[in-house]
Amino acid sequence: MLSQQLLLLACVAGVVGLLASRALVALSPVMGVLAVLANPRVRRELPRWLHNGAAGRMALLYILLLISALYTDNWPEWRHQVFRQLPFIGVPLAFCLAVPLTNRQRFGVGCSFVLGVGMVAAATLLDYIVHPPTDQHFYMVGKSQPAITGIFHIHFGIMLVLSAFFGLLLSRSKYAAQLLRWLLWLAAAVSVVTLHMLAYRTGLMLFYIALFVNVLRILFARQFTLGILALGLFVAVPFASYRFLPSVRDRAIATRYDIDHFYNGEDINNFSLSKRLAAWHTARAVARQHLLVGVGPADAQDAMMAQYRRHSYGLLPLNWVMIHNQYLHYLVASGLPGLFVWLLVLLGPLAQPTQRRNPYVYHFLLILGAGMLVDSLLEMQIGFNLFVFLYGFLVVATERSGYSTVNLP
Repeated sequence: MLSQQLLLLACVAGVVGLLASRALVALSPVMGVLAVLANPRVRRELPRWLHNGAAGRMALLYILLLISALYTDNWPEWRHQVFRQLPFIGVPLAFCLAVPLTNRQRFGVGCSFVLGVGMVAAATLLDYIVHPPTDQHFYMVGKSQPAITGIFHIHFGIMLVLSAFFGLLLSRSKYAAQLLRWLLWLAAAVSVVTLHMLAYRTGLMLFYIALFVNVLRILFARQFTLGILALGLFVAVPFASYRFLPSVRDRAIATRYDIDHFYNGEDINNFSLSKRLAAWHTARAVARQHLLVGVGPADAQDAMMAQYRRHSYGLLPLNWVMIHNQYLHYLVASGLPGLFVWLLVLLGPLAQPTQRRNPYVYHFLLILGAGMLVDSLLEMQIGFNLFVFLYGFLVVATERSGYSTVNLP
């Protein structure tokens, strides 16, 4: 059916776009809307969209932006954000009203993401080995190597973590032939190795958070032998990485040195974590003054810069960074209502047994939710597209179809 084929094409374009092409990322939601229009039963499906809680929660984020027109001062930025955030409406719309993908097609999309990330990771790792950083203290000064396709290191680290866990989950599918199963394992392994070799700080944090949560789930399920083995890996792998990988060791030492600079009141202009801590304190000061409705999504940057002028923490204007915490960002931009809606988006699906039992959903929400504690992922386009696409593909589609863990790809 044309609608289903267009939705599949939109998903593939989204995956390829995330890894290599911003143009395809922009095209993906358009293809999704075309998939909706091509569905001959779209009117019958309309109640599914209106009653889909996940789609509704995404729409609330967009409604908050529209409401901020009542008090925004930065109209050019507001108009830009109204256009930029349209996928909050369009992507859930596509997964609610287009002819849904079959389980085999969903499995194919998942494999394309895992294998695609694995190939980019392998190429990036090979480039790192062939052309190592010339600066012997590359990691000590807080630098990180982007993916070979230009993906920013924070977002690439998150993709590597998703690839590692999704690869293992997909390899258990009934659709995974033996060769494909081996390829999925290989892609997951390459993702984990790349995380450690290139010492992606955010990615490593998220990997071990997700691994620890899985250890707890295994132990609570009384699978003690497997749980003890997983717990051993949780302890042994970071210890071995610190002991034998200079990049990890340098990153760990640099992290502590960086944070100490902030709390010791030293010059933090060249220290990324210290600048992030200064941004969090600055954001808290702004939020306290505008708890009810926030300063407005379009005015968040202006409000942050104004607060830096009052208290700069010794930072030069060039180093006045934005919030780097999605929860604080919504609190600053939209006040307590914005933070509440954002928490509904992340935690609301876990109130549904079908979503809670779906390993793809809870891994996605755990990894992205934890990542947003240390970065405003939605404020960069690649982070925004990654979250919105996966939320639609996993959370919105799961609620629509009532998939259980036994028939997921």
